[in-house]
Amino acid sequence: MCFNISESEPCYVCSDQSRELETLLVVEQPIDVLNFERMGRYKGFYHILHGRIDPLNNVGPDDIYLDQLFKRLLEGQYTELILALNPDMEGEATAMYITKHLKDSKIVEKHKLIITRLANGLPVGSSIEFADEITLGRALEGRREL
Repeated sequence: MCFNISESEPCYVCSDQSRELETLLVVEQPIDVLNFERMGRYKGFYHILHGRIDPLNNVGPDDIYLDQLFKRLLEGQYTELILALNPDMEGEATAMYITKHLKDSKIVEKHKLIITRLANGLPVGSSIEFADEITLGRALEGRREL
């Protein structure tokens, strides 16, 4: 279901009956799932793209598991799609492609789907003095009330 690398089908996450059915987190690679699972705070399901849109390396939307993601969203009962893609040019392009497709095809409207992106900004333990303008800007945009 999620395209995780596993010895069993479905994988250990997809076969876990205690998972939240409403949340789907999209990642680029199987190792990303391990990082979220190790954290222990995310209880929904995953979808692994096995890459990202990268025109400079001839990787387009048909070369990763996007069609399977769209089909899964149509058939599922998800209310939130979390795009946990790397905050670089290719990750941003992939996130924009997914969002545009879901809005253009009315999946967002029809299923009342909320699309979210991981927050990004200053890492814990870092210093403002060493942060670049983009990181500082995103940290400022993503601020939250205490």
